[in-house]
Amino acid sequence: MAAQAAAQEPLFAERGARWRISWQRALLLTPSVLILTLFFIAGVFADLLSAYDPEKIVLIERLTPPALQEGGSWAHPLGTDNLGRDILSRVMYGARVSLLVVAICIPSSALIGTLAGLIAGWRLGWWDKILMRLVDIQLALPAILFALLIAVVFGASLRNVILIIIVFTWSSYARLVRADVLSLREQEYVIAAQSSGASDKRILFRHIFPNLLNTIVIMATLEVPQVILIEAALSFLNIGVAPGTPSWGAMISEGRNFMTIAWWPIWMPGIAILLVSLTGNLMGDWLRDVLDPRLRNVR
Repeated sequence: MAAQAAAQEPLFAERGARWRISWQRALLLTPSVLILTLFFIAGVFADLLSAYDPEKIVLIERLTPPALQEGGSWAHPLGTDNLGRDILSRVMYGARVSLLVVAICIPSSALIGTLAGLIAGWRLGWWDKILMRLVDIQLALPAILFALLIAVVFGASLRNVILIIIVFTWSSYARLVRADVLSLREQEYVIAAQSSGASDKRILFRHIFPNLLNTIVIMATLEVPQVILIEAALSFLNIGVAPGTPSWGAMISEGRNFMTIAWWPIWMPGIAILLVSLTGNLMGDWLRDVLDPRLRNVR
């Protein structure tokens, strides 16, 4: 009995350690889920939740402080900007812009990059050389100069922001998928499928792609904060969304000229970007630990 109990002690200790790690992760993950849910609801239902038109100018109320600061009013809980527009309403509508960019750019980049990586890793030869050289060219392009060129030629618009982000994010999926395909093509089940006369299309989408799905999902999750930051950076430089459109980056750009007399036009959208980026990274790390079998028992 003593020997049996001694043999079970390491098992109990390992289970206890895993339980503590899971509890710690849950404590970190719960606030992240709540914050992301709040921003999602604010973006989707901005029309219903917002008390003001985000583009309505009321000069008599310009630079009203937040409600908790002296001189503030609960009519504008986060204050107003230099044109008297309600900052809370603009932050909510800015969340809508970020959600739209993420919803379009992430699937599009993942689709283009995954197809390119599958073809390059499976076909090899000239297919691999051409596609990987395109990846190298994309990585060599200066993103800001390319964005400026697009803005000058076609003008600042949300459509151009989406185009720029897709151009500069698909390559990361392509390189990752290609590396995994090069490894998976040597597996016995793939060789067996080739020996049985299965077509390349069937092998790629029936045998290889399901094994890449976790990697693609993890990559897409980790890309969300990056996409939001790129959109905010482009809008900050006035080469993103059209002028006047509520966007977190544009709000910071507009408020920087008044930062010495009013801190809130910059801080409020900046805090929104910080919270979404931080919680998005935490969610991505958690999802990677859950879906990647190599990391499940590391911590």
